[in-house]
Amino acid sequence: MWLFKKRDFATDEELALNYFNTGDKELVGLLFEKHVKTVFGVCLFYFRDKDVAKDAVMQIFEKLITELKKTEVKNFKGWLSFVVRNYCISEIRKNKNKYRLPESYLEFELNETTVEEEEKVLGVSDEVMMDHMQAGLSELKENQKLCVELFYLKGQSYQQICDKTNFSMNEVKSFIQNGKRNLKLLIEAKIKNKKNAS
Repeated sequence: MWLFKKRDFATDEELALNYFNTGDKELVGLLFEKHVKTVFGVCLFYFRDKDVAKDAVMQIFEKLITELKKTEVKNFKGWLSFVVRNYCISEIRKNKNKYRLPESYLEFELNETTVEEEEKVLGVSDEVMMDHMQAGLSELKENQKLCVELFYLKGQSYQQICDKTNFSMNEVKSFIQNGKRNLKLLIEAKIKNKKNAS
């Protein structure tokens, strides 16, 4: 009966939090079952190969088991979208000759500062940024806020954001890149202030 309730009534965030607290891997399985089609679709978009995409889905599932035990996720869909995109881009970076880039904007993502480089400079991981994103968004410039929200929290591509906002591709890229960096700086400042206060 508890499993039935867990499957049918718990939100993604409740399942993630329950796993964070209990380590019950079945909860990750329920989460993955709910989102596996979306994850496969994103992997297929990046790799353009069904078998590679299937392998990537399994790797991401393993990653979720580890990451969700370390991270208290407050916006699961946004966080998952971030994890999947980062995984795919990381794999393509490692094997640039093996994969054909699906869209010109992906070149921009591949040439951006890496996640690891940004963490060294800014001191804020992507997981921490996702957890604090809602609070920090209101402090961004309006265009940056809109594009960052659509990209990270709604999982939309650059092209979809262009269509929705009428911004040019370069504007969308710029707003996302600058918005992400500004957001990380804001979050880093808030974390430091909290530490100093305590």
